[in-house]
Amino acid sequence: MTGTATGGFASRYRDAVASRGRLCAGIDPHPELLEQWGLPVSAAGVTRFGEICVEALGPVAAVIKPQVAFFEAFGAAGFTALERVITGCRAAGAIVLADAKRGDIGSTMAAYARAWLADESPLCSDAVTASPYLGFGSLAPAVDAARAADRAVIVLARTSNPEGAPVQLARTEDGIVGQHIVDEAAAVNADGRGTVGVVVGATRAHGLDLSELGGVVLAPGLGAQGATAADLAQVFAGAQTEWLLPASSRGILGAGPDVAALTTAAQRTRDEVETALEAL
Repeated sequence: MTGTATGGFASRYRDAVASRGRLCAGIDPHPELLEQWGLPVSAAGVTRFGEICVEALGPVAAVIKPQVAFFEAFGAAGFTALERVITGCRAAGAIVLADAKRGDIGSTMAAYARAWLADESPLCSDAVTASPYLGFGSLAPAVDAARAADRAVIVLARTSNPEGAPVQLARTEDGIVGQHIVDEAAAVNADGRGTVGVVVGATRAHGLDLSELGGVVLAPGLGAQGATAADLAQVFAGAQTEWLLPASSRGILGAGPDVAALTTAAQRTRDEVETALEAL
């Protein structure tokens, strides 16, 4: 069993979902969404997209997940827009999870940790996604940085894309690889601080035992990817429901660019999630 909570990211997360509900709202400025919103596919368009999302989602979503790649595509100006999104959402009281999916070894992993988790970085977020498939231990610099700063690292365990299955469901003498990732995360979380979470897609059965994780289970796939709030009780039966964090991006963003409509879409999705999770 995981230890009794002693602060850390666990306390920050619990406070956020207690006041705002269990929902991670994605900020994904796809070119198609920019055009749908009447914005140019450019750094200026991404900047305006981010401003609208900060205003609409920052005050209501417990967790906000900007997808780094869609900002990075516009170089320095795109990163400036991302910095504003991170700063604005955090100032509005949301936990910001930078969806960067970084992963490397040694000093390079340490540099990624400084970029996304250090106070002095303009990209500093409350959590960052990471890939553990260079070995879970390769993430140690990020895990250590997150623990020291009461932040979190959310690692890929069982993603929703079919290409992930041959790796994530590969069998070793100790079981499947995805479960090994969960178990390694649970070991870190034994101190009750919730430093390491996992990504487990909500779109189909995952085959993992999440009951002892003691950290966030980021569950993308609501809305445009096909999962519904009603699916959660079946897909995540046996999981620790306090840690389950369903995520929706395009399902909410399709309501834009009107700020009020975006806010309403996020609140409606959150309420559907909360109702569904009562069955777990």
